[in-house]
Amino acid sequence: MTEHEEKAGPNFVTLGPAGTNHEFVTGKYLEYHGLKNAQIKLIDDFLVGLSMINTGNADYMIQVAVHPACANIVATAHFEYGIHVIDTFISPSKELGIVTRRGIKTPKTLALQPATIKYTNVEKWEKLIYVNSIMHIPEGLLNGKYDSGLTTLEAAEKHKDKLRVDLQVGTVDDPWLVYGKCRVSSGNLVASCSGTMP
Repeated sequence: MTEHEEKAGPNFVTLGPAGTNHEFVTGKYLEYHGLKNAQIKLIDDFLVGLSMINTGNADYMIQVAVHPACANIVATAHFEYGIHVIDTFISPSKELGIVTRRGIKTPKTLALQPATIKYTNVEKWEKLIYVNSIMHIPEGLLNGKYDSGLTTLEAAEKHKDKLRVDLQVGTVDDPWLVYGKCRVSSGNLVASCSGTMP
């Protein structure tokens, strides 16, 4: 290795497509730990991520703990692959909101990722359409698949001529899990707190 070549860092996998909260927060996590040479690989299924760690094609995986598949992934990781939760942290999401196609006065359909259903009152929409990532919602809005969607405010900003923000939801402080092969718990509680505890 020459003095100009930098050693490759660890590979982290997380949920895509590009622009997801998973990618955003994983980037923040790497920045927090000073992992400048780490790589982020985007996947569309956490089971794929576990397989990648198992085969050595990835070192770590990051998943939000409120994801509907989280309990299954924790169990599958531990019992089928010998992969463990090695770290946890709290991070705010991107700024979220209800985004609607311009020209729709009374939206009837709302697209959302199942984990976000409690972020706002969804009763005023006649039909809820579930998607596996909030990042698919802007495309569906632009294609006329649904009237409204709970997605990032930056999506509305990018397409302000076609989309409007009906409600600002803000950010959510979510718990996140980091998976890896090296177990950190030996049967004892592992915890740290940067906040104020009694």
